Amino acid sequence: MDAAPKKIHSVLFVCAMNAVRSPMAEAIARHYFGKSIYVQSAGVRKGETDGFMTTALSEIGIDGSKHKPRTLEELEEWEGLNFDLIISLSPEAHHAALELTRTIAADVEYWPTPDPTITQGSREQMLDAYRNIRDGLTYRIRMRLKQGSQKGPDGGEGA
Repeated sequence: MDAAPKKIHSVLFVCAMNAVRSPMAEAIARHYFGKSIYVQSAGVRKGETDGFMTTALSEIGIDGSKHKPRTLEELEEWEGLNFDLIISLSPEAHHAALELTRTIAADVEYWPTPDPTITQGSREQMLDAYRNIRDGLTYRIRMRLKQGSQKGPDGGEGA
């Protein structure tokens, strides 16, 4: 029998500014796995909450409006960085995550995720870029964190 993958108890999503990609990933992971996995997000630098991010999440029934962007340093001061898994979503964040592994024992995964804020065009074209990021993150998070849930990624609390 194959060895079961290591159970994830806590995950940290990191991107450049904790304004779009990482808070979106945090909200999605919390929505599907928040009863079984501790989830946080942070940025290398501090950004501003993004209205398109909250709109894209609200379209799938997730409230992202209460998110307050924070840096890795702030998160470390507030509660420490005790995570099983750090998922970086931008090159800058991946570099920072790898630096963290000098002092904490966490697995790091890099999920290259485009920055939807650079999209130009109509409001609908911009929202579509955010929806694409949201849908891609939703798929990857559900596949990565489902970890043997009996109910599967649709309605489970996890194993």
